[in-house]
Amino acid sequence: MKKAYTILTLIGFVFLLITQVSFMPDNDEVQTREQLGSKLFFDNILSKDRTINCSSCHNPEFAFADTAVFSKGIGGKLTARNSPGLTNLSGRTHFFWDGRAASLEEQALGPITSPDEMGLSIEEAVERLNKNEFYANAFQKIFKAAPNKDNLLKALAAFERTLETTNSPYDRYINGDDNALSAAAVRGRNIFIGKGNCNNCHSGEDFTADRFKSIGLYNGKDLNDAGRFKITKDSTVLGEFKIPGLRNVAVTAPYMHNGKFKTLRSVVEYYNNPSAVVSDGINRDLSLDKPLNLSSQDIDDVVEFLKALTDDRFVKNISKS
Repeated sequence: MKKAYTILTLIGFVFLLITQVSFMPDNDEVQTREQLGSKLFFDNILSKDRTINCSSCHNPEFAFADTAVFSKGIGGKLTARNSPGLTNLSGRTHFFWDGRAASLEEQALGPITSPDEMGLSIEEAVERLNKNEFYANAFQKIFKAAPNKDNLLKALAAFERTLETTNSPYDRYINGDDNALSAAAVRGRNIFIGKGNCNNCHSGEDFTADRFKSIGLYNGKDLNDAGRFKITKDSTVLGEFKIPGLRNVAVTAPYMHNGKFKTLRSVVEYYNNPSAVVSDGINRDLSLDKPLNLSSQDIDDVVEFLKALTDDRFVKNISKS
């Protein structure tokens, strides 16, 4: 049994390594901002103790999300919130669960300098890159300047903007392939835009209205993350969090800012009747006051539709929901 576990662990490690290498260019191939950003994304040089990198919390296998409730930073410190996926962010207007960053460049700075994540000051990060022959040359070639805060963040953001996905069964369906979705997924789509009212918040091509909502996961007690309120200090947004996009959502479990729900089914069950799960949620959006009265079959169908939003490159990693 121990030998079999060791073999499975080794296979998993090799697969992860292959996945990372597929996104990471060779030194000779770094010709663009995007390629430089990719190199930096997977390089431990940007963490204080050189033990982790961006992909440690944003795994390419799982649409650049983490499968843990909270990710581990340097020294085994845990992040305060679940690490979301990074695909399909180029059109977003706010970043992080509380929306504290207004651009991908600003977002890229956060994990590097956070003491619970990579824990490296931006000054030291720039100093390291300038002392590194490869990066010093690469930044000069691409930006015509030595590494600095501005071009470091621009490179990382440029890479993240390449993580767009549009090759899913849903995409093929809306482009005319009537057989691209299963019958269950078609029913789920009708519920999603019909009696489920899911598209009130999850709209547009990436299934997000780019707004903030409180869905009732704050009660000031065991659920004590006030979300957007921590940034604005406006009591009207108490418990609000950024509405995430739903592309590739089937591979990014667990769900919500606190990783409360392990499966897509448990997420849909919550929306079906939030009070049955969290009875004392504060400032919950009025649209969630009444149960949706979805049947068990309805819930299964919505889950099948959500799975159909998975890009082909990630489909093998869809979790059992």
